[in-house]
Amino acid sequence: MISGCSCLNRSQFPSSFFFGTATSSYQIEGAYLEANKGLSNWDVFTHLSPGEIKDGSNGNTADDHYHQFLDDVELMHSLGVNSYRFSISWVRILPKGRFGEINSEGIAFYNKLINALLLKGIEPFVTLHHFDVPQELEDRYGAWLSPQMQDDFGYFADICFKAFGDRVKHWITLNEANMVAQYGYYSGIWPPNRCSYPVGKCKAGDSELEPYIAAHNMILAHATATEIYRKKYQEKQGGKIGIVLHIYWYEPLRDIPVDRVAAQRALGFIAAWFMDPIMYGEYPPEMRQIVGLRLPAFSMEDKRKLANKLDFIGINHYSTLYAKDCLLSPCNYHDDLLKDTFTYGTGTKDGVLIGEPTAMPTFYVVPNSMEKTITYFKDRYNNTPMFITENGYAQPSGRNIEDMLNDTNRVEYMEGYLTSLVSAMRNGADVRGYFHWSLIDNFEWTYGYTISFGLVHVDRTTMQRTPKRSAKWFQHFLKNEALHHPQEWQQNIAHL
Repeated sequence: MISGCSCLNRSQFPSSFFFGTATSSYQIEGAYLEANKGLSNWDVFTHLSPGEIKDGSNGNTADDHYHQFLDDVELMHSLGVNSYRFSISWVRILPKGRFGEINSEGIAFYNKLINALLLKGIEPFVTLHHFDVPQELEDRYGAWLSPQMQDDFGYFADICFKAFGDRVKHWITLNEANMVAQYGYYSGIWPPNRCSYPVGKCKAGDSELEPYIAAHNMILAHATATEIYRKKYQEKQGGKIGIVLHIYWYEPLRDIPVDRVAAQRALGFIAAWFMDPIMYGEYPPEMRQIVGLRLPAFSMEDKRKLANKLDFIGINHYSTLYAKDCLLSPCNYHDDLLKDTFTYGTGTKDGVLIGEPTAMPTFYVVPNSMEKTITYFKDRYNNTPMFITENGYAQPSGRNIEDMLNDTNRVEYMEGYLTSLVSAMRNGADVRGYFHWSLIDNFEWTYGYTISFGLVHVDRTTMQRTPKRSAKWFQHFLKNEALHHPQEWQQNIAHL
């Protein structure tokens, strides 16, 4: 049970609760093409489209985690976390997807990482797809635009379950598939850079159709991997499997019915788009009413596979936006939302921001949205077990090292969102873990290294890791010694 203390404290969470940090393979590993690794879509994108990355960088070296993983595991251990969420690079295991051999060096690397974590008492949570796919599959048949991708993903998942499932007890099929569909196939700002006018100026694509096709194949890829796990591995290995979505919370811009409906509609298009098919076998009604026949249909065989559902829902939640209805009035659409939502998302109301801005555009600090987001999933999906698989504060990079390390805003962010999480759990939400994004500063996709989410600073020249004030705060919190006022923790954690 959650304790009744009004101050944030580790003891307010169950003893079995997972507290961890999170990363992904492309963002931290580096070792570009080393040890027989193949080319991923993000490798190709960052090398052939350098203008798309804010600072012209790529993931060639990233944080050199491939060579420094033992040091990073020791960092986690020093923080006191009991879990670590990371992703497996598809092209490190299968350089050419199913059109090539299994790379034994890739298997060996993740075996070493998993074993090192377990030796330190850190539970591995493994994501199979965190945006990067083999470029071979993109070249051969268009990756997520083809149903062939469902079988390819199942093949990759099967290899991972077999190789690592004796020690990995929490599997995530796909990370933020809703963002992949929107950014890769609607706005085209991520690979494979597909969109159509007037949404964007891509060389190819169809913003009205392709996001739904890609999403459909990702939903069924999840179902394919889940069925393989259920049939071949789960009983023997004793693990669980789920999916992760990125969720903005939406508040109505105006206190009028159409904006309240618009806020719920926006949630339907970002959350229920994926979760309703997995949990109920159909797309949500708020989407069907607008998108109609552009939404692909699920066959009886698809529904049979979808009936495997999942064991938990992963929620990546950072921020909140206002939602304005666009069905009855003209709007300038926000690129983060599909035009079909007929909703305008904004962080400003009457010239006032919804919360403190961060270095990531549209990421505002609105802590009570954590409870609201969790409650939405609790109510819509029968309180299926949940994990907060990402939550963190975007800090501008490139400032002097003292400012980077003295990240008091991140501490306040973590304390606010964790307090909101406690409130949701007091009200019955079945949340079983919290993963801070991220362990270390890393390559942040199209933002390159211009923003930082890490608890630990990484010098881009030397790769030296230096814990920030937030790392020390988190360490203190996990020891059940959390401090509740800035003056107090500033005075007391300097010795850590």
